[in-house]
Amino acid sequence: MTKSIDYFFSIGSPWSFIGLEAFATLARRHEAEITPYLTTVIEENGGILSRNKPEARRAYGTRDLKRWSRARGKDLLIDGRPQLADPTPASRLVIAAYLDGKDWLALTQVLQEAFWVGAEDIGQPDVREAVAIRAGFDGGALRARENDEDVAGKWASDRDQAVRSGVFGFPTFGYDGEIYWGQDSLPFLEQHLKGERP
Repeated sequence: MTKSIDYFFSIGSPWSFIGLEAFATLARRHEAEITPYLTTVIEENGGILSRNKPEARRAYGTRDLKRWSRARGKDLLIDGRPQLADPTPASRLVIAAYLDGKDWLALTQVLQEAFWVGAEDIGQPDVREAVAIRAGFDGGALRARENDEDVAGKWASDRDQAVRSGVFGFPTFGYDGEIYWGQDSLPFLEQHLKGERP
Protein backbone atom coordinates (compact mmCIF):
# COMPACT_ATOMS: atom_id res chain seq x y z
CA MET A 1 0.00 0.00 0.00
CA THR A 2 1.37 3.40 -1.01
CA LYS A 3 2.15 5.74 1.86
CA SER A 4 0.78 9.25 1.59
CA ILE A 5 2.00 12.35 3.41
CA ASP A 6 0.03 15.59 3.63
CA TYR A 7 2.45 18.50 3.32
CA PHE A 8 1.21 21.81 4.74
CA PHE A 9 3.53 24.71 3.93
CA SER A 10 3.87 28.31 2.95
CA ILE A 11 5.99 29.67 0.11
CA GLY A 12 6.86 32.54 2.46
CA SER A 13 8.10 30.29 5.27
CA PRO A 14 11.88 30.02 5.57
CA TRP A 15 11.40 26.88 7.65
CA SER A 16 9.47 25.28 4.80
CA PHE A 17 12.33 26.18 2.47
CA ILE A 18 15.23 24.85 4.54
CA GLY A 19 13.42 21.59 5.28
CA LEU A 20 12.08 20.93 1.79
CA GLU A 21 15.04 19.03 0.37
CA ALA A 22 15.36 16.80 3.45
CA PHE A 23 11.62 16.10 3.38
CA ALA A 24 11.60 15.26 -0.34
CA THR A 25 14.53 12.89 0.19
CA LEU A 26 12.75 11.21 3.10
CA ALA A 27 9.57 10.76 1.06
CA ARG A 28 11.49 9.22 -1.84
CA ARG A 29 13.32 6.88 0.53
CA HIS A 30 10.00 5.55 1.82
CA GLU A 31 8.29 5.68 -1.61
CA ALA A 32 5.65 7.97 -0.15
CA GLU A 33 3.40 10.21 -2.19
CA ILE A 34 3.17 13.86 -1.13
CA THR A 35 -0.07 15.82 -1.26
CA PRO A 36 0.61 19.57 -1.05
CA TYR A 37 -1.50 22.02 0.92
CA LEU A 38 -0.41 25.62 0.50
CA THR A 39 -1.62 28.27 2.90
CA THR A 40 -0.57 31.05 5.25
CA VAL A 41 -0.27 31.27 9.04
CA ILE A 42 -3.34 29.74 10.68
CA GLU A 43 -3.98 32.28 13.42
CA GLU A 44 -7.24 30.64 14.47
CA ASN A 45 -5.23 27.56 15.46
CA GLY A 46 -2.61 29.56 17.36
CA GLY A 47 -0.22 30.48 14.57
CA ILE A 48 1.55 33.81 15.06
CA LEU A 49 2.77 36.05 12.28
CA SER A 50 6.42 36.96 12.77
CA ARG A 51 5.63 40.67 13.02
CA ASN A 52 3.27 39.94 15.94
CA LYS A 53 5.82 38.01 18.00
CA PRO A 54 7.64 39.68 20.91
CA GLU A 55 11.10 40.99 20.04
CA ALA A 56 12.86 38.37 22.19
CA ARG A 57 11.12 35.56 20.31
CA ARG A 58 11.83 37.12 16.91
CA ALA A 59 15.50 37.54 17.79
CA TYR A 60 15.81 33.93 18.94
CA GLY A 61 13.94 32.72 15.87
CA THR A 62 16.43 34.51 13.62
CA ARG A 63 19.40 32.95 15.42
CA ASP A 64 17.82 29.51 15.25
CA LEU A 65 17.02 29.95 11.58
CA LYS A 66 20.66 30.78 10.87
CA ARG A 67 21.79 27.68 12.76
CA TRP A 68 19.37 25.41 10.93
CA SER A 69 20.11 26.92 7.52
CA ARG A 70 23.80 26.12 8.03
CA ALA A 71 22.92 22.61 9.22
CA ARG A 72 20.80 22.08 6.09
CA GLY A 73 23.45 23.56 3.80
CA LYS A 74 21.30 26.52 2.76
CA ASP A 75 22.85 29.95 2.26
CA LEU A 76 19.78 31.74 3.55
CA LEU A 77 19.61 35.51 3.07
CA ILE A 78 17.73 36.86 6.06
CA ASP A 79 18.74 40.53 6.04
CA GLY A 80 18.34 42.82 3.04
CA ARG A 81 15.79 40.58 1.35
CA PRO A 82 12.49 41.87 -0.09
CA GLN A 83 9.43 41.12 1.98
CA LEU A 84 6.87 38.77 0.47
CA ALA A 85 3.81 40.81 1.40
CA ASP A 86 1.39 38.30 -0.09
CA PRO A 87 2.42 34.70 -0.80
CA THR A 88 -0.90 33.97 -2.52
CA PRO A 89 0.17 34.47 -6.17
CA ALA A 90 3.35 32.37 -5.83
CA SER A 91 1.34 29.71 -4.01
CA ARG A 92 -1.21 29.65 -6.81
CA LEU A 93 1.57 29.21 -9.35
CA VAL A 94 2.59 26.03 -7.51
CA ILE A 95 -1.03 24.91 -7.24
CA ALA A 96 -1.46 25.35 -10.99
CA ALA A 97 1.59 23.16 -11.57
CA TYR A 98 0.21 20.51 -9.21
CA LEU A 99 -3.23 20.48 -10.81
CA ASP A 100 -1.69 20.28 -14.28
CA GLY A 101 0.46 17.29 -13.34
CA LYS A 102 3.74 19.22 -13.42
CA ASP A 103 6.61 18.84 -10.96
CA TRP A 104 5.18 21.18 -8.31
CA LEU A 105 7.85 20.16 -5.81
CA ALA A 106 10.65 21.32 -8.13
CA LEU A 107 8.77 24.56 -8.83
CA THR A 108 8.35 25.15 -5.10
CA GLN A 109 12.06 24.63 -4.58
CA VAL A 110 13.14 27.07 -7.29
CA LEU A 111 10.67 29.75 -6.18
CA GLN A 112 11.80 29.51 -2.57
CA GLU A 113 15.46 29.40 -3.60
CA ALA A 114 14.96 32.54 -5.67
CA PHE A 115 13.31 34.29 -2.74
CA TRP A 116 15.31 33.07 0.26
CA VAL A 117 18.75 32.83 -1.36
CA GLY A 118 18.57 35.11 -4.40
CA ALA A 119 16.45 37.86 -2.82
CA GLU A 120 14.19 37.88 -5.88
CA ASP A 121 10.76 39.37 -5.28
CA ILE A 122 8.53 36.45 -6.30
CA GLY A 123 5.56 38.59 -5.31
CA GLN A 124 6.01 40.25 -8.69
CA PRO A 125 4.33 38.43 -11.61
CA ASP A 126 7.19 38.89 -14.06
CA VAL A 127 9.71 37.60 -11.51
CA ARG A 128 7.63 34.47 -10.79
CA GLU A 129 7.30 33.79 -14.48
CA ALA A 130 11.02 34.26 -15.10
CA VAL A 131 11.98 31.96 -12.23
CA ALA A 132 9.64 29.27 -13.56
CA ILE A 133 11.02 29.61 -17.09
CA ARG A 134 14.62 29.33 -15.85
CA ALA A 135 13.66 26.05 -14.19
CA GLY A 136 12.21 24.65 -17.41
CA PHE A 137 8.53 25.33 -16.81
CA ASP A 138 6.12 27.18 -19.09
CA GLY A 139 6.06 30.19 -16.80
CA GLY A 140 3.61 32.12 -18.93
CA ALA A 141 1.07 29.31 -18.92
CA LEU A 142 1.37 28.80 -15.17
CA ARG A 143 1.09 32.51 -14.49
CA ALA A 144 -2.03 32.65 -16.68
CA ARG A 145 -3.56 29.91 -14.48
CA GLU A 146 -3.03 31.71 -11.16
CA ASN A 147 -6.57 33.08 -11.01
CA ASP A 148 -8.41 30.16 -12.62
CA GLU A 149 -11.34 28.77 -10.68
CA ASP A 150 -9.80 25.38 -9.91
CA VAL A 151 -6.57 26.98 -8.68
CA ALA A 152 -8.40 29.51 -6.50
CA GLY A 153 -10.64 26.72 -5.23
CA LYS A 154 -7.70 24.59 -4.10
CA TRP A 155 -6.05 27.61 -2.46
CA ALA A 156 -9.21 28.11 -0.39
CA SER A 157 -9.77 24.43 0.37
CA ASP A 158 -6.12 23.97 1.37
CA ARG A 159 -6.60 26.49 4.17
CA ASP A 160 -9.81 24.77 5.29
CA GLN A 161 -7.98 21.44 5.39
CA ALA A 162 -5.14 22.97 7.39
CA VAL A 163 -7.59 24.39 9.94
CA ARG A 164 -9.40 21.06 10.26
CA SER A 165 -6.10 19.20 10.63
CA GLY A 166 -4.92 21.38 13.51
CA VAL A 167 -2.11 23.02 11.57
CA PHE A 168 -0.78 26.33 12.92
CA GLY A 169 2.79 26.62 11.61
CA PHE A 170 5.00 25.48 8.76
CA PRO A 171 6.00 23.10 7.60
CA THR A 172 3.59 20.54 9.02
CA PHE A 173 3.49 16.93 7.88
CA GLY A 174 0.41 14.76 8.23
CA TYR A 175 0.67 11.00 8.19
CA ASP A 176 -1.57 8.21 9.42
CA GLY A 177 -3.66 10.46 11.67
CA GLU A 178 -0.69 12.29 13.21
CA ILE A 179 0.74 15.71 12.46
CA TYR A 180 4.36 16.75 12.87
CA TRP A 181 5.15 20.45 13.05
CA GLY A 182 8.48 21.80 11.95
CA GLN A 183 11.27 20.61 9.70
CA ASP A 184 13.06 19.47 12.84
CA SER A 185 10.28 16.89 13.32
CA LEU A 186 11.33 14.93 10.25
CA PRO A 187 13.03 12.22 12.36
CA PHE A 188 9.69 11.56 14.09
CA LEU A 189 7.90 11.40 10.74
CA GLU A 190 10.47 8.94 9.46
CA GLN A 191 10.07 6.80 12.55
CA HIS A 192 6.33 6.71 11.88
CA LEU A 193 6.87 5.85 8.22
CA LYS A 194 8.95 2.88 9.38
CA GLY A 195 5.91 1.65 11.31
CA GLU A 196 6.79 2.97 14.75
CA ARG A 197 4.30 5.64 15.82
CA PRO A 198 6.26 7.99 18.11
